[in-house]
Amino acid sequence: MARRKRSSIKGKLLLGAGVAGVAGFAAAYRFALRYRERAGYPTRNPVEGSPADFGLEFESVRITSAAGSLAAWFVPAAPAAPAAPAAREPEPARKPERVAGPAVVVVHGWESNRGRTFAHVRYLHAAGFHCLVFDVRGHGDSPTDDLPVNVPEFAEDTVAAVRWLARRPEVESIGVLGHSMGGAGAIVAAAREPLIQAVVSVSAPADIVLITRKTFEMAEMNIPEPIATPLAWFTAALLLAPRRHGLHEASATVAAATYRGPLLLIHGAQDHGVPVSHLEMIARAATRQRDEVDPVVETLVLPDFGHRWLYEDAGCRRKTAAFFAEALGGLDPDLAGRRAADVEVKRPDDPVYGFGGLAGKTATEPAGS
Repeated sequence: MARRKRSSIKGKLLLGAGVAGVAGFAAAYRFALRYRERAGYPTRNPVEGSPADFGLEFESVRITSAAGSLAAWFVPAAPAAPAAPAAREPEPARKPERVAGPAVVVVHGWESNRGRTFAHVRYLHAAGFHCLVFDVRGHGDSPTDDLPVNVPEFAEDTVAAVRWLARRPEVESIGVLGHSMGGAGAIVAAAREPLIQAVVSVSAPADIVLITRKTFEMAEMNIPEPIATPLAWFTAALLLAPRRHGLHEASATVAAATYRGPLLLIHGAQDHGVPVSHLEMIARAATRQRDEVDPVVETLVLPDFGHRWLYEDAGCRRKTAAFFAEALGGLDPDLAGRRAADVEVKRPDDPVYGFGGLAGKTATEPAGS
């Protein structure tokens, strides 16, 4: 009789646990779906201005990607100034020929666009690089997408931009600079596309699960840790599911372990959205897989900056331009670095937007965030 009673209690406990498990899964699924609706589809910010505002020659071009036709600006490198000729009769003005040399693709972050990221083009162009800056799908003037957009799509569009640029006769080598999600996408793209010969990744998230977990905190969702991390894993997986991407395909850390080319990681020590520990994770993953013959992974941490506008630091501009000049060839690194540092650039007039905006609305956010 006692045995039957114990069996009955055990059965009820198992049934209760099963019901609780199903209810918990249903709640997690509903939560993840809502998260995907809010975090999977970027809010579009209009592109304001153009390279003409800074007196730069440029072409408005379209880049063919799996998502459609992406809006872009190609800014060719300026030819070197000729030596002053001896006094003689003036000759008719001729349009300068395009110079052959290295080029950099600039990739914006979440809910940004090519106009908001154009500051990078200004100092890289001054340093002597051809530049291409474009709108990732769902951003700026590029087409929307019916499926969620995340790191794999940033990487896919970056590869399309690099392949477009490689067809230009004046381009001899190509590097990629990306910010935030664009920085993660740049590393993922470089792990897949051998045309990418150098990467500068700024404020990049190391892993989609970690950054999903961080957004819970940024949204002030007080979820206990035993629940929060598994929920972040499930939520991130569901976010990627419509395109059948795995979590590893959205991980800059995984990609960094594959990419063996020149890599510079830049981060702000005061970044509250993507903590500087993400830089450390990416750097460790990249370094572990490199041999003595591979380039050393370089890092730059700016103590007074947060998630954005790191290009306002002259040392950051100098390091970025010199790194690309060394890695891509065709330019003197010291001269390129000096020219980039001498260009005064500043953030847009309305700086709060995108992912960084969640962490950037507090009064304590550093001036350089």
